Amino acid sequence: MELEVRHLRALCAIADSGSVRKAARQLGMTQPSLSTQLHRIEKALGGQLFFRETTGSRPTPLGHSVLCRARPILAEMRALIDEIAAATVRDRDTRLHIGSTSSRAVAGWLRRLRARLPGTEPTIRIDVSANALLQMVVVGQLDVAFVHEVEGAPLRVPEGLAIHELIAREPQFIALPITHPAAARPVVRLADLADDQWMVDPTVDGEWAGLRRIWTAAGVNPRVVHGDYLTAADLVAAGEVVTPCQPTSRPRHGMTIRPLHGDPLAVRLFMACRPDAPLAAPAEALFADLASSYHEIAWASTVYRAWLMRHEGPLPVAT
Repeated sequence: MELEVRHLRALCAIADSGSVRKAARQLGMTQPSLSTQLHRIEKALGGQLFFRETTGSRPTPLGHSVLCRARPILAEMRALIDEIAAATVRDRDTRLHIGSTSSRAVAGWLRRLRARLPGTEPTIRIDVSANALLQMVVVGQLDVAFVHEVEGAPLRVPEGLAIHELIAREPQFIALPITHPAAARPVVRLADLADDQWMVDPTVDGEWAGLRRIWTAAGVNPRVVHGDYLTAADLVAAGEVVTPCQPTSRPRHGMTIRPLHGDPLAVRLFMACRPDAPLAAPAEALFADLASSYHEIAWASTVYRAWLMRHEGPLPVAT
């Protein structure tokens, strides 16, 4: 049996209500039907998801793990449905819908777009999946998307999109505790981090493949824990993990950011749009505002600025 969204919804309903009986009522099902469905789900996953007690049902350790994955999926499905519904009624003449993977350049980009287009309200969607954002541009849910492509893990760029390349190869740095022995060095080698625990977000398109590629090339096999990069920053500051980061990232208290020797990990940054899309401004103007925003944050980053001066660029031309 393959798990479906309805199965995840049933598991969350049982966990939230505390019993199969109450969950069945919420879902408009009979209790026997939901119990049978739960048994099939547990069989498919290979373990018990809930402890059945006289007072109700509570998740097992495996159940907690499944629920942690299920809830974000259901939230994304709800967001997708809401987005599609909103797309049918939104006014394309007074809104500019842009998407982006995580980047500190976005805030400055929005500020510049509002100044350029006073009669237009830019909206932003941030997503870990560059492939999903590019597909949303194709189907008209987004006007433009600013994404990154991990070196060695090409994105599935749909045919027909106009690509405006911002940076051909942006180096990715490493965030590590300020107490780490390698923190005293201006540049860190992968071998210096071989015994550390790395936190990686496997939901970011290409991230996991890119890291495995550079670890293999360096002959290291570090311990890995999966999680989002917001949590990773807290754990780095606490001395628990190291994690890759963008060169424009701001260090927190207890954390430092360093380039990796030889810049083995890099991404390509580009903006994509449909050539025939009725944009609120020419694509070249939107791209110029993005380039200016990136230029601003790049030079504001002490570590990245030093790297740029050593390597004589590359940076987009600020306008």
